[in-house]
Amino acid sequence: MNAAATILAGEEVLLLAQKALYWPRERMLVIADIHFGKAASFRALGIPVPRGTTTENLQALDALLAARDVRHILFLGDFLHAKAAHASATVQAMLAWRARHPDLVLTLVRGNHDRHAGDPAAQLAVTMVDEPYVLGPFAFCHHPDLPADGYVLAGHVHPVYRLRAGRESMRLPCFLVGAHRAILPSFGSFTGGHEIEPGAGDRLYLAVEDTIFPLENK
Repeated sequence: MNAAATILAGEEVLLLAQKALYWPRERMLVIADIHFGKAASFRALGIPVPRGTTTENLQALDALLAARDVRHILFLGDFLHAKAAHASATVQAMLAWRARHPDLVLTLVRGNHDRHAGDPAAQLAVTMVDEPYVLGPFAFCHHPDLPADGYVLAGHVHPVYRLRAGRESMRLPCFLVGAHRAILPSFGSFTGGHEIEPGAGDRLYLAVEDTIFPLENK
């Protein structure tokens, strides 16, 4: 399956294999840590890394918009990676994407990288807010440990889980869902991950290509 339905704070949401959360009642797509311009930032420092990550991220967004009825995308911080993300080629690609989706509402909860990188280009028409941003029963945050009124949806951690089978293992992006907060995997295509272990009462959902599945917490 490519989506797992669950109830958070009394609301049905879908955890998507494409590493995003969909809130059907609000027709909202929630994205964490897309890190536009990260590869450009590395190249600006003389580190040879692949090109095309901005295009890859935008294509991934387009695929989700084609699959779901979305009127609002809410980004949980780290939309831009660094000041180098304001490079002309990166900005032009983002503006071309925005021109194809002029009616979408875009909201960005500022994360730690956004504070260093600066706000996105004004032409992108992104509403900037600080954490926690409360809407309905949810407190949208970048940092998962921020005190907030409401069920916290956050990013920042880039959670991955090491799945083991005998001598073999692989690191897989995951959603970490607890009683009072959920941490989304990093959406960006060039962001890495931090290995986590679920605590008591936590649920893990692993995202593997086009499939998402719950992992029993023993």
